[in-house]
Amino acid sequence: MATLILGSQWGDEGKGKLTDILCPKAQICARAAGGHNAGHSIVANGVEYDFHLLPSGLVNPNCMNLIGSSVVFHVPSFFSELSKLEEKGLTDVHNRILVSDRCHVNFDLHAAVDGLEEVELGDRKIGTTGRGIGPSYSTKMARSGVRIHEIFNEEIFERKLRQLAAGYKKRFGDLLKYDVEEEIARFKEYRVKLARYTVDAIQYMKEAQDRGYKILIEGANALMLDIDYGTYPYVTSSNTGLGGIITGLAINPTKIDNIIGVVKAYTTRVGGGPFKTEDLEEAGTKLQEIGREWGVSTGRKRRCGWLDLVVLKYSTAINNYTALNLTKLDILDTFETIKVAVAYKDPQTGEEVEYFPADLDILDSLEVVYKELPGWNKPITDCKTYYDLPKEARAYIEFIEEFVGVPICYIGTGPKREDMIVRKTSAIKE
Repeated sequence: MATLILGSQWGDEGKGKLTDILCPKAQICARAAGGHNAGHSIVANGVEYDFHLLPSGLVNPNCMNLIGSSVVFHVPSFFSELSKLEEKGLTDVHNRILVSDRCHVNFDLHAAVDGLEEVELGDRKIGTTGRGIGPSYSTKMARSGVRIHEIFNEEIFERKLRQLAAGYKKRFGDLLKYDVEEEIARFKEYRVKLARYTVDAIQYMKEAQDRGYKILIEGANALMLDIDYGTYPYVTSSNTGLGGIITGLAINPTKIDNIIGVVKAYTTRVGGGPFKTEDLEEAGTKLQEIGREWGVSTGRKRRCGWLDLVVLKYSTAINNYTALNLTKLDILDTFETIKVAVAYKDPQTGEEVEYFPADLDILDSLEVVYKELPGWNKPITDCKTYYDLPKEARAYIEFIEEFVGVPICYIGTGPKREDMIVRKTSAIKE
């Protein structure tokens, strides 16, 4: 009964748009992991909505939304986002959002520490969003964090937050600019406001699955940022793939119908870390400008380069996609020639490497093998069916499908909700 939408590259693939398109058929839209470092944009009815902590399903007035147990939950962002959605005309948002009482709280303390840890790393900094995501997960794993249900026990909450702040104060001294009593004071108000949204998400999801509800699960970040399978240490701090969905929402894996991998028609990433197909010349600049490649959450410009099918095949091996959504194909409209990475090779031996290495030094030493495909040199945004696309665009799509072994069922041809070609295929279960 569940459809999963997962990022297959380094994030920013366009997961929010597909979530918006599929949401009318869903009764529940859920987030499993990550925090308010996620950034999903949706353009609906001429209005652009930005989502960070909240599930994008709030755009659909008939859909309930759930923030799952593995999310790190920043309370001020939660209320701020809800207010902004109301200001843009979305109705009843407060009655259509729930949060698991098992979520760990992402404090402003964590954001202060995040910046200091990046400074400590110097030239080796990760390039985080600075929103405290890593420190939040660190305290969770160290078993010193605070969960949402503990907010409602004032004595326990204040003791644990003061203890957490004292530990960081010992580490960073006067470099830590943070007032624990100020944050405690704000939570006196949050304690009252949060009660209506808090739920036992385990029981909630079990009942939904037992009743056969259609559940849409919106992945945050992407596989190549996964704490275990991404380009570690240049990753986020959560499990962003299939495994993180199952643990973050206690979803029954036998009730997963579709696992849709969202892949941009080229590649981007934000922050530091390896990016084998990054183009620092004319093509990369052109992709950045035409594709409006700057972050929803941070405004940072994204690094750009050609589509890397080695990465996509690796991502597929971990997430087991049943279908792909190829996004932003229209950004390639004016390229005479389109390059696609099909292999890495050892420059010393000339031998191709048939895997994505864990060791970043080995990865850095490899060369990229590209295949060049002809561009189509015409706009495709008005194309409504697969065979409306130029034959060169179809050849590009079919090359990707054959290489990865997964059908491309959704093709993004522009920024609007309606700019999506849907190919009817047995790969998608309704």
